Amino acid sequence: MKLCRYGQPGAEKPGLIDRDGGLRDLSGVIDDISAGVLGRDGLRRLMAIDPSTLPRVEGAPRYGVPVAQVGKMICVGMNYADHAAETNAPVPEQPVLFMKATSAIGGANDAVVIPRGSVKTDWEVELGVIIGEVTRYVDVNEALDHVAGYAVINDLSEREFQLEHGGQWVKGKSCDTFGPIGPWLVTKDEVPDPQKLALWLEVNGHRYQNGNTRTMVFGVAQLVSYISRYMTLMPGDVISTGTPAGVGLGLHPPTYLKPGDVIELGIEGLGRQRQDVLAYPATRA
Repeated sequence: MKLCRYGQPGAEKPGLIDRDGGLRDLSGVIDDISAGVLGRDGLRRLMAIDPSTLPRVEGAPRYGVPVAQVGKMICVGMNYADHAAETNAPVPEQPVLFMKATSAIGGANDAVVIPRGSVKTDWEVELGVIIGEVTRYVDVNEALDHVAGYAVINDLSEREFQLEHGGQWVKGKSCDTFGPIGPWLVTKDEVPDPQKLALWLEVNGHRYQNGNTRTMVFGVAQLVSYISRYMTLMPGDVISTGTPAGVGLGLHPPTYLKPGDVIELGIEGLGRQRQDVLAYPATRA
């Protein structure tokens, strides 16, 4: 099942993608794609609905963040050995965790705005994990039972802010528009193995990233279990699981985004995103 939120920012409605790829309106069934919907019981009720009985949404509406009111977004650094190598960093012995401010989150195809003063805005395609159940101290073997589903994420990064301005990575990760998620949440029943997903990213039609989640240093179940040792994961929380090689920082010479660029990215079975890159100041889509 593919769940989404569509419409203008702040006025999104819940939706469902049917088997033919059509958008169906769920607003007569639920108020939003929120914490109460993402648990086992909530998803079970939605799966029992015949999509053909829901109103069809015509046209091409904007897709917003597929989860309403994300409580926290936890990101994982250096979780692909090839990405660690291209940035001259060691492969971590334990997951490297950092936070991305929820104010950075946006829809899959919303514009990306280069921050004021930025000269090193970079791209990162990542598998996103959406939590469905309250999760604390969960065993690895039970961790995936706490997952509602998966989504495409572009973990945009300002490398100068991240690496040269002192302190923690959050400075370079939390700029407005730096967290496109979606276009939809694919429930875990449609993703039998999250460690067998191809993921890719292109800028202006040139493919820079072409990886697979099977090469993660720490898999999804390990990450959910590990993170739950340090903080309680709540329904609707998002984990961004790391990026494979091919980021701008790792190129020779390094290559970064500029106004007018177009980013396209996707993950097998989870959909794709497209973002126009704009200069600051710009109005968010």
